[in-house]
Amino acid sequence: MTKSENKNMVERHGCIVCARTFQVLAMYTPDDELVGCIVTSFGGHCLSGERQPLVACDTHTAEEIETAYQRWQSRNDKDADDEQEDE
Repeated sequence: MTKSENKNMVERHGCIVCARTFQVLAMYTPDDELVGCIVTSFGGHCLSGERQPLVACDTHTAEEIETAYQRWQSRNDKDADDEQEDE
């Protein structure tokens, strides 16, 4: 029996507020679920508790990040609704 191991991936992601790009080290389970991530380039951080890596610059305020997150979330909810209508 083989042991399943998590996969580490180096990815590029943009800040959800201003789109500045960051290098991110993301860890996924064998089922491609996000375990965690860290920003490996200077000046950014991952947002916790997400199913995919989301990053923001360290210089943005909590209010700016929350506003951008709400915008991102509403756009993803709309995309999910569009996919359900296609089925």
